[in-house]
Amino acid sequence: MLFRVALAVAVLVIFVYGLVDVIRTEGRLTRGISKPAWIIVQIVLPVLGAILWLLVGRPRGTAQPRPSYPHPTAPDDDPDFLRNLEARRRSQAEAERLKKLRDELEAKAKEDGGKRQRGTDEHDTDGLK
Repeated sequence: MLFRVALAVAVLVIFVYGLVDVIRTEGRLTRGISKPAWIIVQIVLPVLGAILWLLVGRPRGTAQPRPSYPHPTAPDDDPDFLRNLEARRRSQAEAERLKKLRDELEAKAKEDGGKRQRGTDEHDTDGLK
C-alpha cells in the first residue's frame, strides 16, 4: 500500500516538474519538436513524456543569460525613484511649514485688526462725548 502511494506521488512529481519545465522554456529553445507538441506529449504520456522531455527536448549547453532590463524591477531599487521620493517629501514638508506660517500670520493679523478696530472705536467714542 505504501509503495503504491509513493509510486503515485513520484509519478505526479515527475509529471508536474516536466510540464512546468516545458511551459517555462522558451519555444525557440526546445529541441526535437515544437513547444506545443511537447506539452501534448507531456499530457498524453505523463511519465514517459517527462522523461523524453528531460532527455531529448530540454535545451542543453550553457544557461542563456536572462534579459537585462533597462530599469530596476522594484521601486526601492531605482535611485531616480528614491531621489524623487525624497524631493517630494521635502517639498511636502516645506508646503506644510509655509501653510502653518501663513495660518499664524492670518491669525495674528485678525487679532491685531480686532485690537485696532476696538481701539479706534473706543477712541472715536471718547472724542464724541
